[in-house]
Amino acid sequence: MSNTYQIYLISDSTGETLDRVFLAIKAQFKNIEYEVKSYFFTRTENQINKILDGMKKKKNSIILYTIVDNNLAKFLANRSDEKKIPCFGVLGNLILSFSKLLNQEASHVTGGQHALNEEYYKRIEAIQFTMNHDDGNLINEIHKSDLILLGVSRTGKTPTSIYLANRGFKTSNIPLVNVNSIPNILKKKPKALCVVGLIAEAERLVDIRKNRMVTLKETENTIYTNIENIKKEIDDAKKTFKKYNWPTIDVTRKSVEEVAASIIKIHEIYKNNDK
Repeated sequence: MSNTYQIYLISDSTGETLDRVFLAIKAQFKNIEYEVKSYFFTRTENQINKILDGMKKKKNSIILYTIVDNNLAKFLANRSDEKKIPCFGVLGNLILSFSKLLNQEASHVTGGQHALNEEYYKRIEAIQFTMNHDDGNLINEIHKSDLILLGVSRTGKTPTSIYLANRGFKTSNIPLVNVNSIPNILKKKPKALCVVGLIAEAERLVDIRKNRMVTLKETENTIYTNIENIKKEIDDAKKTFKKYNWPTIDVTRKSVEEVAASIIKIHEIYKNNDK
């Protein structure tokens, strides 16, 4: 355990930003063990004192924080320095740099990213829409979608759709069983809406589908997990996407975040071409 790093995440809000930043950092450094302790809604010097006083080890301890109150942030930095614990503010320098660039003082409102503004309500609406239009539901409203995901079973359509919804995109996803499962509006006007096809390697889909069957305690549907059938499904899907000139993403070795980022880029190109 001596080589395990003690990571302390201290935030004056929900800690969502810190979680994402640390995940990004952790991905860059392999073969290192971490123990993470999170302290959210930390807004007083007394709270900071309790956190720091509770740290039993100095060695291999690192503090990451997002605190918008300058005085409180300085207090944390000074106390950490006294204890000789490395301490890094995730937003501090960035906010200061933006303040100088924009020639405007930052508001320093705690949890400001969660304000109930127009963008927030747009995101909530997108999430509700996406949940209602999951797995081919409410096809008659597909024209209201910002994005439409098509793909054979277990290509990550639902988790990708939900992630996109959290980014504010109304997303419909449709399982591609055969050409008849594609809504007529998409076949008649394939460029009327932003459609993205999802595929994956057959071997990977076999594993995922088998795990799915175990979860469902179902053993009879061997066609669903047969590799030759899956290869045909993927081949037919590729032909369909090519026929309608829909952009395609192979999700085999991509995370949901990576797939979503590619889809958002496709949507940007689609919107620019639509102008």
